[in-house]
Amino acid sequence: MIQIHHLNCVEIQSAQHGRAIGHCLLLATPEKLMLIDTGVGLLDTQKPNERIGSQLIDLVGFRFNEQYTAFRQIEALGLNPEKVTDCIISHLDNDHIGGLADFPKANVHLSSEEYESFKSGNPRYLSTPLAHKPTIVTYPKSAETWFGFEARKLNIDLATNLYLIPLFGHTLGHCGVAFQHQNHWWLYVGDAYYLKAELADEQHPVDELAAIRADDNAQRITTLGKLRRFSKEHPEVKMFGYHDPAEFPDLTISG
Repeated sequence: MIQIHHLNCVEIQSAQHGRAIGHCLLLATPEKLMLIDTGVGLLDTQKPNERIGSQLIDLVGFRFNEQYTAFRQIEALGLNPEKVTDCIISHLDNDHIGGLADFPKANVHLSSEEYESFKSGNPRYLSTPLAHKPTIVTYPKSAETWFGFEARKLNIDLATNLYLIPLFGHTLGHCGVAFQHQNHWWLYVGDAYYLKAELADEQHPVDELAAIRADDNAQRITTLGKLRRFSKEHPEVKMFGYHDPAEFPDLTISG
């Protein structure tokens, strides 16, 4: 049986954009643990200027607290962080993968396009989160579909199927993650939207920030349009993003 735990592994306080969080998922079985994104890590909280840099910290508005890290939250649940075998990554921005170094034996799963963008020297990425050289498992384009979206089945031995869902735009290989649990489909959309209010409001003020942060803004807008239509056509699917603090309280009771 799989248990799902919702973890907030990032705290951001921006004078310009307000509060944001980092909504990660912990999938727990008796044999192993898996994370969907990791948030910031222990080393980020202990050596933030060295690992992230003061300029980026000030720009984003990071607030560091070791108790927010996935590692400490796993411990607080009475689980063993050493049992984390796999980390499924939406994209390689530091606030999504800073915690990877806390789980050095875990396989890291992401799209081929995202890893290629990282290796190309894209300046948005920091090298430190992958400096421990984890095992990287990449997933290329697939002919399989999920509710009309391209779906890349993850190579993880689990009682339910996990899929990377390409939601490109924010980064060149940005993906969501779809999985079924207790007869419900879930779709984690990462940074495909910052706030769920964007699904209803095409002129939401946060769109300006999202456009600035997008590697391909035209593709980001196309992806967001697909998610708007999907949310109307499939309200039965539990969809959520990474940064919206208003979404998180409704989802913190594990399924």
